[in-house]
Amino acid sequence: DGYSQLSAYERKRLKNITENAKFFAALKLHETAARLNQLTTKRQAQVTKRNKPKKVEDEPARRRSMRLLRVEPPLDIPLLDTFVRPEAEEYPQVPDGPLPMVPENQTESSKRTEALLSTWMRISEVKADDAEWGTPDIKRYQESLSSMVLKEENIRKVVKSRVCSMAIHPSESTVLVAAGDKFGHVGLWNVSCGTEEGAHVFIPHNFNVNCMHFSPCNPAHLLSLSNDALRCGDVTRAVFDEICKSEEDLSCFDFLEENACTAIVSHWSGPVAVVDRRTPGVSSELSVDIGFRRTRTVHVHPVNKQYFLAAGSVDVCVFDVRYLRNAKENKPLSSLTGHTKSVASAYFSPVTGNRVVTVCADDRLRIFKSKNIQVLLIFKKQTKSKPTKTASQNLA
Repeated sequence: DGYSQLSAYERKRLKNITENAKFFAALKLHETAARLNQLTTKRQAQVTKRNKPKKVEDEPARRRSMRLLRVEPPLDIPLLDTFVRPEAEEYPQVPDGPLPMVPENQTESSKRTEALLSTWMRISEVKADDAEWGTPDIKRYQESLSSMVLKEENIRKVVKSRVCSMAIHPSESTVLVAAGDKFGHVGLWNVSCGTEEGAHVFIPHNFNVNCMHFSPCNPAHLLSLSNDALRCGDVTRAVFDEICKSEEDLSCFDFLEENACTAIVSHWSGPVAVVDRRTPGVSSELSVDIGFRRTRTVHVHPVNKQYFLAAGSVDVCVFDVRYLRNAKENKPLSSLTGHTKSVASAYFSPVTGNRVVTVCADDRLRIFKSKNIQVLLIFKKQTKSKPTKTASQNLA
């Protein structure tokens, strides 16, 4: 035996090697590997190489962006016609200062426009009767509303876009309506004219016309408030004067005096300002913070003009303009609470001011008694077509 001279460890190792060789031989791994190698060789032989197409000399070169390559274009190459972009604004910007009362797309006043302005001037010279305003009988008022009829000739597109505000001339003989849209247009419509020529559009503003009023003492003046300016359309001079200009967006205004010389103006961001038309310049006399995050409407008391009502967010408060200061806090005289959502507007009753009506986003109209600040009535929006009860209270 040739293994007699080896140690026990070497003999055991050789024995393991021999047994492993027999085991792998039984599995025939070497024969399987040889067959697989032959198959792979045959498949590689069957693969045919494709001939690359010859490069065509006349083929145009692939275009690459000079901007991405950061290469300046050569000056000798003619440039293509530049694409004409549409103007960002459909209407030109209105300049500051006074503007002539000339309709849109006209360089001078036409005969039709002159006829409209003459009608406005004529009906403004007629003074209304000095009869005292009284509370109408509720039944007679209901009958008057029920007898109203909407006719086709009384429907007119006065401005081009969505109407944001409206004012009606106080004349008793002629119905003259002013409407302001979201593009700063002011349309005047002589409803009593009864023809297509009764409506004319002017452009005194750049933005939404949020509020409009004819002057209570001189209806020849139409005051209109946009986001950036308060203007007065004076038909006697055929001009739109600029009364007040602001960098903050304006939301609403109301007159503080019967002569309409002073007004309270609210800002969307919360503050209120006092404007005097007799003061030169276009800045306000006073601008104060009343603690509102947003002020949508202001309304002056019909009898006691020093009081005004401000509404915005969930706040509805009564302030005294005589005590407004530039301090951080201007406390209200009273607060009308109970609103759970945003308040769209709040107004005093038109004759005595003893009532306050508010419009809230919770689908409710609330009527407050201003003496002891108590809620008299709450009207809720009807979800179904059911008859609603009529309020018989005196809301003067």
